[in-house]
Amino acid sequence: MRCPFCANDDTQVKDSRPTEDATSIRRRRQCGSCGARFTTFERVQLREVTIVKSGASGEQRKESFDRSKIEQSVALACRKRGVTQERIDQLISGIQRQVETAGEPEVPSARIGEMVMDGLKQIDSVAYIRFASVYRDFSEARDFEEFASTVADAAKD
Repeated sequence: MRCPFCANDDTQVKDSRPTEDATSIRRRRQCGSCGARFTTFERVQLREVTIVKSGASGEQRKESFDRSKIEQSVALACRKRGVTQERIDQLISGIQRQVETAGEPEVPSARIGEMVMDGLKQIDSVAYIRFASVYRDFSEARDFEEFASTVADAAKD
């Protein structure tokens, strides 16, 4: 593992332990050159999945599945909402498992967006609305009002 501080390839594992949700291994490492310490996480990857993104003009781009992109967007949606990091990790691990076990080599980004929305809906309604506002590209306050009213109506049922 390359040191993120000096780019040296000689790093040693000082401590390993499973994460709280037992979906990955947390490793503390130390660089043999500069002495810096850093943490890495090791996760199981069942298969390589390609995400298909559709552009505004109809063109499609393909890129490898990147868990960190989902982590960033979910963390932003849950910011200052009291949602624990453990709960966020569980949501993202569940989505990753669904994507990798679906058996499809290519998955549309829209499907992943819907998975995230379904998960956030169960966790926190404000985070759900925040994510939806970006994902569905709300352009006016009325868009928020209409979406929030559907969330409120669903909560009553």
